[in-house]
Amino acid sequence: MFTKLPKWVEYGAFTLAFIAGVVNAVGLLGFEHQAISHLSGSVTLLGIKLMSSTSAALLLLSILISFMLGSALSGFLLAGRSLKLGRHYDTLLFIEGALLLASAYLLNQSYVYAITLASAACGLQNALATNYSGAVVRTTHLTGIFTDLGLMIGKALKGEQFDTRKGVMFLLIIAGFLLGGVIGFILFEHYQVLTLVFPAVACFVLSITYRVYRLRTL
Repeated sequence: MFTKLPKWVEYGAFTLAFIAGVVNAVGLLGFEHQAISHLSGSVTLLGIKLMSSTSAALLLLSILISFMLGSALSGFLLAGRSLKLGRHYDTLLFIEGALLLASAYLLNQSYVYAITLASAACGLQNALATNYSGAVVRTTHLTGIFTDLGLMIGKALKGEQFDTRKGVMFLLIIAGFLLGGVIGFILFEHYQVLTLVFPAVACFVLSITYRVYRLRTL
């Protein structure tokens, strides 16, 4: 139940969605114009490029595999399926920041395949889905969020109780992702692919904040 989630999860979900929004904005605005925080469109585009451009198809395939490898790293470091203090969330957030920082540097040097590092960072973050008593929070794409929110509204219209906290969580994630897109656009106008440095720094700050909070709480 979402009611059992600790309060700090909402702040973290908003911030992570904001980070993903900025990263995805850079992917869409960059020279490859490729979404990197979610994969549905990338898989479809891969199918198209397989029939027209081998080099583009290889890049897309690399992005997909990198996203999965980032998720695999989260799966390796996180034990169990419940959200608890003391897990490797701070370590993973630090790694995410490092991946984004490396991607920013290499993309700025015109290494196109460096976008795979940003994709791995998003896969890592998405796998930080917090599963706690049946509550799942994902922060790098919104399809499931809008679907669940629509289901909740539909059920409420026929008289079922609306889970207010769950609804607020979903709205925070949507708002964070949208704000990330806005800020990502503004920053990209000035810094181009180096805009990825900003979400990288945000990941480092989150990592340190979580580590301090955990040490004070345990």
